[in-house]
Amino acid sequence: MNFHSDHVVGAHPKVMEALVAANQGSVPSYGNDPVSAALEEDLAVLFGREVRVFMTPTGTAANALSLAALTPRWGTIYAHSEAHVEMDECAAPEFYTGGAKLSLVPGDHGRMDLDQLAARLAAAPRGFVHAAQPAAITLTQATEAGTVYTPDQVRRAGAIAREQGVRLHMDGARFANACVHLGVAPAEITWDAGVDVLSFGSAKNGTLGAEAVVVFDPELAEAMGYLRKRAGLLIPKMRFLSAQFRAYLAGDLWLSLAGHANAMATRLAHGLQSLPGVSLAHPVEANELFVDLAEPAVAALEKAGAGFYRWAEPAPGTVRIRLVTSWATDPAEVDRFLDHASIAAAHGRR
Repeated sequence: MNFHSDHVVGAHPKVMEALVAANQGSVPSYGNDPVSAALEEDLAVLFGREVRVFMTPTGTAANALSLAALTPRWGTIYAHSEAHVEMDECAAPEFYTGGAKLSLVPGDHGRMDLDQLAARLAAAPRGFVHAAQPAAITLTQATEAGTVYTPDQVRRAGAIAREQGVRLHMDGARFANACVHLGVAPAEITWDAGVDVLSFGSAKNGTLGAEAVVVFDPELAEAMGYLRKRAGLLIPKMRFLSAQFRAYLAGDLWLSLAGHANAMATRLAHGLQSLPGVSLAHPVEANELFVDLAEPAVAALEKAGAGFYRWAEPAPGTVRIRLVTSWATDPAEVDRFLDHASIAAAHGRR
């Protein structure tokens, strides 16, 4: 019953097979290999347009490099107040941009309030040498609250970016989960909606570690190449990252794996909502749940061996826990957790 993260499980067998196959023979290094070239073609087909692809080993690297390509050192990046770039990346965006400022915009359920975003950008002091200058917006898809931005919301963010002369980045660490929930083609919530650069994650959904920075604006591609090298992230044996991602995409494996993870989260949500004294803090739209329970119930689940993070204390005596399902989550594991949660919830109300 390990629901700590979608990183706790290993890689999908097809990804491992692809790595073994990529290990044969000798090929050019630093991404000049046939596997990496084929991956760029795969992603061009997936998005329905020419793209440039820059592989990195981590999501933090993908986000930080993307924002560095979009933002000058004196720029401001607008992000949700609980975005991963703010809460979980140890100032990597600030470091790789050379000191750009993160400006935080609130919003319910992990989504930026787009009206507030538009107002903040409109009021920004342009051309005022004493103030950081608006440069980029970053959306997290799916969000850190386990919700997603709809196509209309992404298009609205894209329109705001164009109106205000800034760039739009998408942190897609759980991009597959969002696509499955929305039932849309990837283009509909990326370049066609105004996204300039996508951090397309896969490590949370079946690979060992392969994150693709997908650049939709060719003007940004040259800078991205130099930024990646300067950051020490140009992997010599790039074919091993590219091979993972090709296997991830092949036969829509990425969507199948995310669909299973989402379904397991929905199964958990339905079971938990029926229990007394248990409530969900956010809608469950991807593979994360945030659940409020009484402290004795949380302690009982921990004693039973369930793995999760204590996230917050929304009220005295109440604990908010985070549960994350994965491509490998067994339905029996979910049901076992729900059995324990039922007993714990009853105990917590005594």
